Formats: sequence, structure tokens, C-alpha cells
Amino acid sequence: MLNEEVVVVGAGIAGLTSAAILSKLGLSVTLIESHKQSGGCAGTFKRKNYTFDVGATQVAGLEDGGIHSRIFNFLEIPRPEASILDPACVVDLEDGTQPVEIWYENKKWIEERKKQFPKSEKFWKLCSLIHQSNWKFSNNNPVLPINNLWDLSQFLKALIPQNLLTGTLLKSSMFDLLRICGAHKDLRLIQFLNLQLKLYSQENVYKTPALYGCTVLQMAQNPHGLWHLKKSMQALSQTLEESLNKTNVKILYGQKVSSICFDRNNKSWKVYAQKKKESFEYIAKDVVYTIPPQSLLDHLDEESVEYKKYKRVISKIPNPSGALVFYSALKRTHINEVSSSHYQFVNKELGSLFVSISQEGDGRAPVGEMTLIASIFTDTNEWFNLSKNSYLYKKSNYFDKISFVLENKFGIKSEQWIHRELATPLGFERWTNRPRGIVGGLGQNQNSFGLFGLSSRTPLKGLWLCGDSIYPGEGTAGVSHSALMVSRQIISSRGMPEFNL
Repeated sequence: MLNEEVVVVGAGIAGLTSAAILSKLGLSVTLIESHKQSGGCAGTFKRKNYTFDVGATQVAGLEDGGIHSRIFNFLEIPRPEASILDPACVVDLEDGTQPVEIWYENKKWIEERKKQFPKSEKFWKLCSLIHQSNWKFSNNNPVLPINNLWDLSQFLKALIPQNLLTGTLLKSSMFDLLRICGAHKDLRLIQFLNLQLKLYSQENVYKTPALYGCTVLQMAQNPHGLWHLKKSMQALSQTLEESLNKTNVKILYGQKVSSICFDRNNKSWKVYAQKKKESFEYIAKDVVYTIPPQSLLDHLDEESVEYKKYKRVISKIPNPSGALVFYSALKRTHINEVSSSHYQFVNKELGSLFVSISQEGDGRAPVGEMTLIASIFTDTNEWFNLSKNSYLYKKSNYFDKISFVLENKFGIKSEQWIHRELATPLGFERWTNRPRGIVGGLGQNQNSFGLFGLSSRTPLKGLWLCGDSIYPGEGTAGVSHSALMVSRQIISSRGMPEFNL
């Protein structure tokens, strides 16, 4: 039995970041991870000479003033080596027109969107104004949603005058902005926005909140930017682990949490975990739960009215999407010349494909070769409860379809693949222990974003949620914001001096 001040469940970016911040502030922290390595969906795996990023393949927030940089400065650790993606992505709408190149430099991006979407500039300018207001608010460290007076005080401190104006759009969608600007009949623009927004909000223009969509559409441009990590996405986790080592955080790999309950006699939480046939017990005043909140339905071991009521809230959370991810390797001479590390295009049968291509010398493949990762969204329910033969047939069918589409798109001959494999929601469930292999967090729509979202402060005192289902949403930058927020809440609940980055 191990007694700590804080137990963090899950060593993804959210768990690593919250553990690093809290331990830096002097709290004793134990971090429990079911896998053999950290990173979660931002981790990696190897196949011979190739390193594949499991899920996330790009990072926001590494620029000066970005959330990762602010946290690394606070932790006194260096930023991992990375380069700006420019263009961040090439989006092909497959309509016979030139693909859209999402440039880093503002001037080039303005020229590009004027060429691609004439008469839409009013919409983009409005998005920019809303984003600037959002960004200042976000950097003032608000707490959302509001669950007590302290949360309210932090929310009010973060507000700036512009927020009072943009706040009138609190329940508006991205389509509402298009209508306001007279661009709601531009079907090509809507298709482009749908493709991009789906990557971040899991929703389309009709459901993505305006205050969320405006910001994610601006993240690729200066002064922000999307970044490509040298070596692999694991570099982000390894950097955070450096800080954990300095503050003597216990990182326990290969231990899967089986239950969590509150000890009323000692007013502390008990976390039970297993590793093969061994059982472990951890006691802490605070538990930071960074894995999907849906897992609480299995982990919360309590029959009180309060617990049952909270479980009902969790049970009503809509399931995020699943993904099929095609991991491959080939020689650079066996693919058409590419101008970006990321491509997004449409296929009538498969829908949207998002493709990530490694850069020469980035450590993911030998010189002269590359890794190519392609992902599509899928309904997780379609992959469970199948017979073994049905599952293998379905997987093989998608494997062939994705291979064929990529071969046609990039001029690859079928015999030129060096490596290919397909991961389904079943594979992601085994790798990440996320229920049903879900990817991303709680979808961002008008009823689940910001003030209306799932709170990090649960009604069960000392149990905190953190990660991609908590404000402000998914992505390594999003979960780092949530880690900072929950760390500030815990520090305040303990009566310790407030801190800001």
C-alpha cells in the first residue's frame, strides 16, 4: 500500500503534464499507467526500422507563449526539437480544382483563401476577431465549466472586454457565422470547413460552436503554428518525463486500474490496480483521472446515491468516434512529390482521409524512406461483437480499399509497399485501454463546449477529471490546458498559494 498526496491515472500527455505541475509545486505524486510506455494516443510504436506515431502526428502550442512552451518554462525543461509545418496541410476536395494549401504565413494564407473561396473574406475576418478574443481569454487561465465560487472567480478574472461581445455567440455554430457573413451558400467552403473541423471538434459546421471553431481554424497560422516533432511524438512525453524524474514522481507502468473508491473513515481515495497476478493499493487525498470518463462506469466502486447520480451523468456522454489507421512505409522515390507532411482528401466510399508523411531525417524512417499514416473515422460499434471471421474479413476489406485509394492518390505501385498494417478500434482498445477504442474526447458542439461541458471538478470531492473530454478539448495543447486547470483547482482546494504560468 502506497500513500501519496495525489494519484494520477493515465500517463498520456494530460496525466504527465498534471503530474509534472503538481509535483513541481511540492506535492507527492504517483502516476499509474496500464501500458508499458507513456504518451497514450500521442505515443509511438516500432516496426523494424520504422517508428510510427500512434494517433496524434502534429503539435500545437510549442511557440513562445503557447501552452506547451509556458508549461515547459514553468517546469524548467527544454522544448523538444520541432519545426513549423508549412503548409500545415494540403486539403484536396476532389472536385477538379486546385487543393487548398494551409500556409503558416498570414499573407500567403489570406491570398490562398481569396483564390480558393472568393467572397468569403468577411467570414475569415470575423473568425480572426473571435479567435483573438478567445486566445486572450484562454491565456488568462479560465476555469470552465463553473462549479463553485472559486471557479467563478477565475472565470471572471480571465474575461476581457471583447469577450462580452463574442459571448453573444455562445450558442452559435460555425454555420451561423457563415450566414451572418453571407457565405452560407458557398458549398465548397462548407465542404472544406467540414473536413477541417471534423479533425478537431468531431462535428461539422452545423454543430461546431463558433467560439471553438474560429480558434482551431487559426492554429496553423503565425504567431501560433502546427509543429512537427523530431524523432517522434514520443519526444513530447519524454520531455515531460524528465521533469517527473527531477521531482521523484513514481511512474508505475503495466498497472491497470481495477477500481476507485472513497474511504470515508480516513477521508481519502483508494485506487486499486493490477499487474498480471499482482494487486496494488494506493491511497491519496486527490485522484486525477485522465483516461476517458466513460471508464468511470467500471472503475467507481461505490453504491451511494451521490455516486449513482454521477454515474448516470457519465453514462449519458455520447461516445466519440473511432478510427481506422493505416500504418505503412515505402521509399521516397516510390511516391509522387509531396509539398506537405499532411494531406486531407475525400473519397466517396471512405469519406475523409487524413494522411501524415514523415520528413527526411526526422528519425521515423531510414534515409531515403518514409512512413505514411492514413486515418479515417469509423463507428466503433461496427467493430465489436463480430465473429472472428467477420472481423478479419471486414478488416481485410478496409485494408485493401485504403491501400488502393492511397496508391491512386500518390502514384504508388502495389508492390512498392515495404510495410503495411491496419489498426481498428479493437487494436486501439488493447493499446490504449480506451473503452471500445475511442479516439478524441467529448465532441465539441453547442451543448458540450466550454460552459456547457463536462467539469474537471466532479461532485465527488477529491476526484478530478482531466484530458480530451474536458475544456478546452482534444489535442496535446487542449489536454495540457486541462492539466493546468485541474492543477490550479487542486492547489486552491488545498489552501496552497495560487500560481500562474
